Amino acid sequence: MPCCPALARTPRAGFYGAGVPMIKNAATSIALALLAGVLFALSGASPARADRCDDLAAQLKNQIDGLTVGKTAANVIYLSHPQVKELSLGCAGRSYSNQLFAKAGARKPADAFVDLAASGAAIVFTLPKDDMLKGVTRCIKRMGLIHGDDVSTRYRRLDMRCVRTKTEASITISRSTDQ
Repeated sequence: MPCCPALARTPRAGFYGAGVPMIKNAATSIALALLAGVLFALSGASPARADRCDDLAAQLKNQIDGLTVGKTAANVIYLSHPQVKELSLGCAGRSYSNQLFAKAGARKPADAFVDLAASGAAIVFTLPKDDMLKGVTRCIKRMGLIHGDDVSTRYRRLDMRCVRTKTEASITISRSTDQ
């Protein structure tokens, strides 16, 4: 005698579903699928919405003249502006919450580049533009004979890293996840 008499009576009980009745009528299966879809829609599933990083990119575009938003790949939104060679906005990685990267086409960046980097950082990190201009200028001006071509500083709880090669200079501004 089997241990479970109810399972013994269902065909193929041990192989295809252990006693789950199979639906043989197509109309019944369509009705059940429709009912499941309606229940899912009514369950409070929120509509798709842009995340925080896309909102930041839109704010940058609206507040900085000439800035355009490009493609998004691997939590990085690529931006473009006439004053910079490269510009990108990094979103919530393992070691940082937000990151702004800007690369100038010259070894000594113009004042317009510094102003653009400061404006972008002020919007992304919600700090006053004057403070960000002071921090970006300090990082850019430290590159040179005494400090070298790779300078890392902290300013207003932000990590700033300025790097210079023979032909270009770049700045990366980020905030750690623990702050």
